[in-house]
Amino acid sequence: MDRVSSFDEPLKKLLGGATAKVMAEHLDLHTVGDLLHHYPRRYEERGKLTALADLPLDEHVTVVAQVADARILMFNNGRGKRLEVTLTDGSGRLQLVFFGHGVHKPHKELLPGRQAMFAGKVSVFNRKMQLAHPTYQLLDASDADEATEAVDAFAGRLLPIYPACKQLDSWRIAKAVDAVLPSAQDAVDPLPASLREGRGFTPLPEALLKVHRPQTKADVEDAKARLKWDEAFVLQVALARRRYADTQLPAVARRPVADGLLDAFDAKLPFTLTEGQEKVSKEIFDDLATEHPMHRLLQGEVGSGKTMVALRAMLTVVDAGGQAAMLAPTEVLAQQHHRSITEMMGELAEGGMLGGSDRGTKVVLLTGSMGMAARRQALLDLVTGEAGIVIGTHALIEDKVQFHDLGLVVVDEQHRFGVEQRDALRSKGNQPPHLLVMTATPIPRTVAMTVFGDLETSVLDQLPAGRSPIASHVVPAKDKPHFLARAWERVREEVENGHQAYVVCPRIGDDAEEADGKKGKAKKKAADEDPEKRPPLAVLEIADELRKGALAGLTVEVLHGRMHPDEKDDVMRRFAAGDVDVLVATTVIEVGVNVPNATAMVIMDADRFGVSQLHQLRGRVGRGSAPGLCLLVSEAHEASPARARLSAVAATLDGFELSRIDLEQRREGDVLGQAQSGVRSSLRMLTVIDDEEVIAAAREEAVAIVAADPELEHLPELRTVLAALLDKDREEYLDKG
Repeated sequence: MDRVSSFDEPLKKLLGGATAKVMAEHLDLHTVGDLLHHYPRRYEERGKLTALADLPLDEHVTVVAQVADARILMFNNGRGKRLEVTLTDGSGRLQLVFFGHGVHKPHKELLPGRQAMFAGKVSVFNRKMQLAHPTYQLLDASDADEATEAVDAFAGRLLPIYPACKQLDSWRIAKAVDAVLPSAQDAVDPLPASLREGRGFTPLPEALLKVHRPQTKADVEDAKARLKWDEAFVLQVALARRRYADTQLPAVARRPVADGLLDAFDAKLPFTLTEGQEKVSKEIFDDLATEHPMHRLLQGEVGSGKTMVALRAMLTVVDAGGQAAMLAPTEVLAQQHHRSITEMMGELAEGGMLGGSDRGTKVVLLTGSMGMAARRQALLDLVTGEAGIVIGTHALIEDKVQFHDLGLVVVDEQHRFGVEQRDALRSKGNQPPHLLVMTATPIPRTVAMTVFGDLETSVLDQLPAGRSPIASHVVPAKDKPHFLARAWERVREEVENGHQAYVVCPRIGDDAEEADGKKGKAKKKAADEDPEKRPPLAVLEIADELRKGALAGLTVEVLHGRMHPDEKDDVMRRFAAGDVDVLVATTVIEVGVNVPNATAMVIMDADRFGVSQLHQLRGRVGRGSAPGLCLLVSEAHEASPARARLSAVAATLDGFELSRIDLEQRREGDVLGQAQSGVRSSLRMLTVIDDEEVIAAAREEAVAIVAADPELEHLPELRTVLAALLDKDREEYLDKG
């Protein structure tokens, strides 16, 4: 059989239609290769031999004993059969039971006087210890040495426990693996021989045998080390090739111009840039000066000054004769960016206008809800090149939007965008524009190397001077209602001291959400029976309660995604101006809203938000000189994982630490899986949290290999394995990053 095709062999040829169908439908396993890469989740030790007198309950044991008695009992009016076997080993007695079709073979073999080895899980039935359906091996008493050897081999074996499903349990999967295991010899080894030998890895066929049928724990470690490396390496080669291909694309180099917009902007800055901002700006300017497109991920804590870095990059591109577009995920955020950028630039943002600087440019906003006249003018400014900078939502991507010369695309909060949207905007340049992706969600280094592996990464980890600390506390509303009352008092105190506050709820609570009456009633019934199932607290209801109760007399306004854009903008302006004391909002305020006078935040049903989301929300307070306060209100039980998550958020302000906790709690929900790409992940052995060193080393090797041989002409095996990994879906996903 040729080396590649045995792995492509459909399972139904080897296992029979019924088993193959279950594997395909429930475990997504279709070929011999799929099954060989379906690794055991863990291994049970059959255990050293246990005397019958010392059997521990609920544990897997192996015993050697003699059959004292065996009899078949009928039950269910003679329709059911049960075989009961009594064992003895001199120290005690134990009962075995076999049911149904499973009684025939043991009934013939387990005769009184026979000695055998039995393995299974100890349970209790009718106050007696028993093993149900144990595996066993008969021992031939005629040769004592041979019997001892058999005992050692059987008892010492590691039993693989496979990820299984209701229709197919682990031992049947193990049997199927036995049937395909000979094909492991045909495995195509993706690692170049020099790399494999240099790092002392087990050959791939041997690693597959060891992972499925280990003799010792060392076998398992050997196999895992090799298989993890393969996964990390093949993925990193794919990403390195993607990065290499990008370097081959043409782009217009955009170099800073002396005495241009950037210099004029820097000269009027009322503060100096942090060391981090200087360093990251240099990385970006170096990228922009090359004749292939920049692909850079800029990650930085909430408030670390990413917008400032992005704006300086945009000004450089405008200086060099190009245009820059900034893509924001919501209208609120697009308007906020437009406002803060025009404020930062002052007269430099009024190019061609009365009172504008002669070195200035026009900064335009483009969103879906703009009036026709304003929209027409914005489109005209873009196509003529009058506007050097445009800030907008996905409205920027529409066909009718045309640029004079698009040189840089800045994407804010990458995880909110479909990759297609990012690409659609990039395709509007005459040549591929440079790309800067920003995120305030701290991404652990390993995730950045895998999920965003086609982007070079810059990190801003210093907060600008003048940012204040934020104290965070969990408020257990159910166990201690007086804590919640105290939370509202604290909000009142902040307002009396001249500050403002946010109250965040998971739901809007308007009629549109409750349109389905039946659903509403069903939810209410469920909530009555189990308070955990009540609908999340809603903005409109909480605002109403606060106006009438705890915060009566204060100006309380609401903000949510279903309001008219003008209405939203009006509320945000009044809040920013200090005319609103308390803003009750959904997560529309999560990203980019900047009101330095807001010092307190109360997050209702905080356990319904993810860790990184809570961290983002909290970053909205403490943005001025007064210290911030964030109260996480929850009805979750003290011992629940939800409460543990909240305590973790309250305990640290370090976003990178929190993203690590988040990842550990979700066990990365497989960062390369559903969440990112909508296709099943190729990671089976590698865990992005625990294997940072493996991923970093694999990336290094991959970069070197691709630099030396971009087409992998001298590594046909690696090319074959890559082609198998990068089926169409994944190829597209990596393409769009």
